[in-house]
Amino acid sequence: MAAASFTWQDGERTIHFGHDALAAALPTLGSGYTLLTTERALAMAPAVGDRAGDIFEIGAGRVDELSAGLVGHVGAVRRIVALGGGRIVDTAKALAAVRAPGRRALVAAVPTTLSAAEMTAVHRRAASSDSSLPGVRPALVVNDPALSASQPLDQLAASAANALAHAAEGPATVRASPVPALAGREAARLIGAAYASGADEPDRETLALGALLSGYTIDSAGYGLHHVLSQTLARFAGVSHGRANAVMLPHTLAALERRGAPGAGGLVALATDLARRAQSVSLSELGVDEATLDAGADQAAERGELDAIPPRPDRDELRSLYAAAF
Repeated sequence: MAAASFTWQDGERTIHFGHDALAAALPTLGSGYTLLTTERALAMAPAVGDRAGDIFEIGAGRVDELSAGLVGHVGAVRRIVALGGGRIVDTAKALAAVRAPGRRALVAAVPTTLSAAEMTAVHRRAASSDSSLPGVRPALVVNDPALSASQPLDQLAASAANALAHAAEGPATVRASPVPALAGREAARLIGAAYASGADEPDRETLALGALLSGYTIDSAGYGLHHVLSQTLARFAGVSHGRANAVMLPHTLAALERRGAPGAGGLVALATDLARRAQSVSLSELGVDEATLDAGADQAAERGELDAIPPRPDRDELRSLYAAAF
């Protein structure tokens, strides 16, 4: 099923979605911008590189450290284009956030994964920058499923699990409201539909739309215990962000259901299938040891986002969820 193409004017931002969305949006991107990307992403969309003034290929690392290392090169530019996955998009947002509102670079995002980072103002700040300044949400999003759903099958499933977590968790927070919750339910339906045939190859266009809507949900409503646990694994245990979400979600959905998250229990089978497809069935298979689980629970228990879905889980509950996934 081909997802319909559209342009969505959402307040101050413009979102282009659909087949050939990138080709249609190239004039809007303009030229002479600073491009943050990866070797893989640039090879997939060379036209974006051809129009850039400066190109920075971003390697592995933490967003706060990556962005801090680029501030001296990029801090005063007027336009930043992020062509890549969540790490690239979040680095672009962090660079723009170094400056005060009104003086910031415009950020455009061309995602190459289902991270939905392009849809949110959620990101880490550059190290040593003013963390009290508001986050940056890209003003222009170009979501072409040929790029955003382009990952190899196992990585795609892990990224889909992250999107499903957005869809499940956003409607359960204290900031939830009707429209983002509707978007979350539709996102979960689309992600399930993309894999409904049971075939190895999902419907990538449908998956891309589901991920985009899931990002809208979590941008508005925020997140809680699932993302805290997954982000802690990614930051301190060396597990990729997508795989961390995939391995935890079958277990955190039960905790979300106990807290009244609408429909969370009905997503367990899909989450379990995504974890299998992502080759992320257990933390032990991903190389995490029990000592890391103890340290991770300690780190996660300090996060303020745990208040977003009451009752706030204590350290013991967080450790038990890690144990269930071990």
